[in-house]
Amino acid sequence: MQLLNIGFGNTVMVDRVIAVINTGSSPARKLKELAKNGERLIDVTEGRRTRSIIIMDSNHIILSSVQPDTISQRILAMQTGVHLSEYKDLHKLELGQE
Repeated sequence: MQLLNIGFGNTVMVDRVIAVINTGSSPARKLKELAKNGERLIDVTEGRRTRSIIIMDSNHIILSSVQPDTISQRILAMQTGVHLSEYKDLHKLELGQE
C-alpha cells in the first residue's frame, strides 16, 4: 500500500486513484457539483484555491490545492522508485538541458 501526499498532510492510496484532472473545464465543474450533491465530495484544500480534482475508484471526488502536474510527478516517482529531485535531473538529461 503506497500513500500519495495530496497536500496539507493528507494522503490517498495510489492504487485507488483513477484520474487527476485540472479544474478549468466545464465537465470538471459538473463532476464536482454532482459529487457534492451525492455527498461524495472530499475537500482537502483548507480554504485555498482548488487546483486539481482527484477521482477515486470508490466514486469519491477529492479537491486538492496541489497542481495536477505535481501529483502526477509524485505518482511517477513512486512507480519508478526514483526520488523527485533525481527525476528532474533525469528529465533534463533526456531533454538535453544539462
